Amino acid sequence: MPQKTIALGSDRAAKIMAVRASVARIATIDPDWANANVVARRVETSVPAMPLTDWQLMEGARERALAARDALKSRRLEADIYVGLEGGFHSISIEGEWHTFLRGWAYATNGEQGVFGAAPSISVPENIVKKVVEGRRELGTVIDDVTGERDVRSKQGAWGVLSKDLVTRSLSFELALIAAFAPFYNPKLYNQ
Repeated sequence: MPQKTIALGSDRAAKIMAVRASVARIATIDPDWANANVVARRVETSVPAMPLTDWQLMEGARERALAARDALKSRRLEADIYVGLEGGFHSISIEGEWHTFLRGWAYATNGEQGVFGAAPSISVPENIVKKVVEGRRELGTVIDDVTGERDVRSKQGAWGVLSKDLVTRSLSFELALIAAFAPFYNPKLYNQ
């Protein structure tokens, strides 16, 4: 069987690592995924740079996948699956108390079928939420300030900082991708 190509709508290192890791994990149960070629393209979306709702996160992931498809098609190239990943906040009020979580979404499409997958969520400290929401700043910039490091988003990400590196940004996206890819590596169950 020809080598599978996965096109990612991002050139961020953590996202590329997540695609490669999820593909490698899937290859352990489906050899068609072994040695998949991952093509990364920087793309733009219409969602805010710091998404604050699940809708924005899901729309951003979908737009990234479709933009990756369009970027390849403009060069007369194609992939088997186009992928978008988007991370940001999701807030919810429970009994009048607001809770904000860091969450990521993946979207995968083969052009005919599109599927979302969600990453796990982790609670974000209120002081960080305020700096992002009220200060209208991106989480990556705030996390750099909080840690005193530079470009944390390209390494462990906010996930790594919040979980003391038990879960990194890449790993959180990897789990979302495994969920979004499910109909493509488990078609018997999804295509009944």
